[in-house]
Amino acid sequence: MHPMLNTAIKAARRAGAIINRASLDLERLQVGRKGPNDYVTEVDQAAEDAIVDVLRSAYPDHGFLCEESGVHPAPGQAEGEVPEFQWIVDPLDGTTNFIHGLPIYAISIALAQRGQVTQAVIYDPNRNELFTASRGGGAFLNDRRVRVSGLRRYPDAILGAHIPGSAFVATAQARFSGLLSECAAARRLGSTVLDLAYVASGRLDGFCGVKLKPWDLAAGGLLILEAGGLIADFDGEQGWMKSGSVLAATPKIFPQMLGYLQG
Repeated sequence: MHPMLNTAIKAARRAGAIINRASLDLERLQVGRKGPNDYVTEVDQAAEDAIVDVLRSAYPDHGFLCEESGVHPAPGQAEGEVPEFQWIVDPLDGTTNFIHGLPIYAISIALAQRGQVTQAVIYDPNRNELFTASRGGGAFLNDRRVRVSGLRRYPDAILGAHIPGSAFVATAQARFSGLLSECAAARRLGSTVLDLAYVASGRLDGFCGVKLKPWDLAAGGLLILEAGGLIADFDGEQGWMKSGSVLAATPKIFPQMLGYLQG
């Protein structure tokens, strides 16, 4: 296993311990809002601090992009410059689930080298499930290699989705109606990083999401690619990390999803 991946796993497990302890006493949790339906707790910040501390101790010359605290430039990094190494961190994806006691949330850590993600960790502290990938080395769940599902027929597919409801105008909602109504079922877990990990491990056959951020996508995107899946934006191109509009699926289901979106 790559040493940087080992360090990311250590950081994820430390954050997971913080989250698990806090989940035992949710009534004492201090909850704030970053925006409509966008919550943050002191647990998010504590988990992020723990992750950054572990990673920075091992790699003090690396930069960070974190959900809660934003960009931490690498030492000597010029403004606008892409850092040699940047960790992309979501310390608790699924905060709304967490504060309601719904055990569907996870930690996501990815390492980008010159802008390309090379290492990925998604850790579900509830189930002690650790999804990992290194570029060119395959995708794993608790040390067992995983692959996307072999499903071929779209009417049998189960999809994950991150598509806002009332925040979208009717014409935008209509764009996804065929995509979501023609499959066997659509699930909205409330944790995009788990959606992507589940596509990589064959639990879901595809995923469609909009208005997502790099920390939602970086680790899960590499997992899917290393598990034999496909991921792209709604034009079938590789701008999904910037646009936040994402399709991911098995090789047989992906073109069918893309066809529904493109009419």
